[in-house]
Amino acid sequence: MRKLSIILIIINISLNLFAQETPKALEEVIVKEKRKTAKERGEFKRHAQSVEALNEEELNRNNPAFIEQSLGTMAGVQVDKRTQLGGQRIVIRGYGNDQKFNNWGVKAYYNGIPLTTADGVTILDDVDFATVNNIEVVKGPAATMYGGGVGGVARFYLRPLEDKGVTLTEKTAVGSFGLFQSNTRIDVVNDSSAMFLNYGHLQSNGYRPRGNSLKNLLTFMGEFKLSKKQTIIAYMSHNYSHEGVTGQISYADYYGGIDNGNQAYAKKNARNNITATRFALTHQYAFTPKFSNNTSVFYSNQDFKRVAAGADENSMNPNFGLRSVFSIKSNLGQDITNDLNLGTELQESRSLISNYRFLGTDDANPLKVQDISKGSYFKYKTNQNSFFAHNRTTFSKYDLALILGLSANKISYERIDLLAPLGLVTGYNKDLSFTKNFTTSYNPHIALQKNIGKQIVNLSYSEGYNAPTATTAFIGTINKANDELLPEKARMWDLGIQGLLAGSRLDYQVSLFSIEISNKLTQLSGVLPSGGTYTYFANTGNQLNKGLELSLGYLVVPSQGNGFIKKIEPFMNLSSYNFKYQDFTTRFGGGLVDYSGKQVVGVPKTKYTIGLDIVTKAGLYMNNTYNYMGEVYTDFANTNLVKSFSLLNSKVGYKYSKPKFDFDVYIASNNLTNQVNYTFLFLGNNINDSDPGSGYPTGVATDVNPGPSKAYYFGGVNIRYKF
Repeated sequence: MRKLSIILIIINISLNLFAQETPKALEEVIVKEKRKTAKERGEFKRHAQSVEALNEEELNRNNPAFIEQSLGTMAGVQVDKRTQLGGQRIVIRGYGNDQKFNNWGVKAYYNGIPLTTADGVTILDDVDFATVNNIEVVKGPAATMYGGGVGGVARFYLRPLEDKGVTLTEKTAVGSFGLFQSNTRIDVVNDSSAMFLNYGHLQSNGYRPRGNSLKNLLTFMGEFKLSKKQTIIAYMSHNYSHEGVTGQISYADYYGGIDNGNQAYAKKNARNNITATRFALTHQYAFTPKFSNNTSVFYSNQDFKRVAAGADENSMNPNFGLRSVFSIKSNLGQDITNDLNLGTELQESRSLISNYRFLGTDDANPLKVQDISKGSYFKYKTNQNSFFAHNRTTFSKYDLALILGLSANKISYERIDLLAPLGLVTGYNKDLSFTKNFTTSYNPHIALQKNIGKQIVNLSYSEGYNAPTATTAFIGTINKANDELLPEKARMWDLGIQGLLAGSRLDYQVSLFSIEISNKLTQLSGVLPSGGTYTYFANTGNQLNKGLELSLGYLVVPSQGNGFIKKIEPFMNLSSYNFKYQDFTTRFGGGLVDYSGKQVVGVPKTKYTIGLDIVTKAGLYMNNTYNYMGEVYTDFANTNLVKSFSLLNSKVGYKYSKPKFDFDVYIASNNLTNQVNYTFLFLGNNINDSDPGSGYPTGVATDVNPGPSKAYYFGGVNIRYKF
């Protein structure tokens, strides 16, 4: 905390020096340029719970492809990643890292279309973050509008340009680790339509051995106004992503700054390859000025090739569905208005997955697999349906609003074992097919919201749920459906205040919250009669997350914006947490162990970001970001403490803008102070990972994916020309 105090003092002195030069007459300009956008304030009011947003300017403070750098600056949000540009795991308010890989319990949307499948899993490797203009994160249970999920919702938005005509944009960047990145985009805008086509290419050797990346990303989006009442929005993408998987290393190597990779992954040429196709069609229709509908139909398929240290897996994962919301506005009295939203989100996922286990002991033939009877070949069908009502009644005389919401959410699975027919596979005397239906979960949202000048005070109560995935709802080793498994249930109290002070130069958001998660889902180990072990999921108890989140931003405009410096913008985001297990008993090491009162794994008590941006009238600019990640425990017993680290990032550039021509050249560096840091940890009952042939002695756990321990650089040129 000493570093935090010193930096806060420096920022406070800077504010006092420059604030005297900023007259109140600039309020309209200041509000327009605030980093806390009007959009964020609107979403905070609409959702009636804590929401934070990043606009395009903030996303470009770093490389947009490094999405963890952007999202990680938000209070309450951290992003783990297993590879250089893939395997992202978004953690919101301490939730989202409970599975070994991928996102679980946090939902993601792309222009209002679910990226999260019906199974509740989100894979972001194939998303082109370079086309994203805005990100919004709803923190905590948001089932009323978005169905399942305990941690919250991350929403990514992209849009065409607004300027009429034809515009060509070319962005090129090069950097450390053989980085080459380009985006070529053409926008066509007229009175009745706006569309763009973007081709993105990214390649890098990676900062880890065999950790190379290759992405080719094609995106189209168009908005077509058919009439004053009717608009069609079309989105299509076809993307390829390759991520080399280096594997985990030991803590001794991690702290020593040594990263030779994991030989068990190297022998298998471990990698994740995804060819993904997505499209969506949205129809917006205003029946009357007070009655409208927004309906989207969507489809996606991820053709996934995964090679890890222990298995070779291939899958096809089509996901399709519909999301429709009716909005009804009415006047209930002279000073009372009502805004009712009724909607549904229907999804179905159909997956075909084969998984074959490597022998693991034949170095001369590292890709040799065990016979097919030791593998699996499954066909899945998962349905998740949500129906919701969200009502806002505003009492304008008192600047007061009452928000009431309720959702009904249901999920079901069907799995067919394609190796089960009698006589098909010798030695395969089992059928791992199963069906499971969870009872409908009803989740309310209640909030009271008060406007006091430019301040918004919001007190809310929300519930959410997180159902087990199809793979966790069945214990394959013992051929048994996990019928006792219950969905997690979350109950959150959230007191949030967001507003503008000091003539709108200071924006802030502060939140005090408490989330109680019951029926906590945890991976356990069981003992077979033969003496072997197997893993399964069980409801192990409760978790209580209490915390404070604070976001501050200040805008200084010296000399009424007519001097050399156009604006100076310091900001800070702080997360302070007390997350503990309650009545939490798991099976570990052959017996039941009570971990009640222990700190939640993988989440620090303190995390903060401090930034300082400077823009000159001549076009020169500088962005500086200091990120601090506090120490975390990886094990339930809180015996393995992973040290804290801090990352200092900086970007310097020059922008030149004319009506038909924009030019931006920059150079940037991340981890300027050469800090040892990690991007991914194995947690809870997933710790003590050890793969045969890893190159590490028996008994040495390999649980860490390190980040770049030395400063790395990138620079680029962005050119936009309007014909």
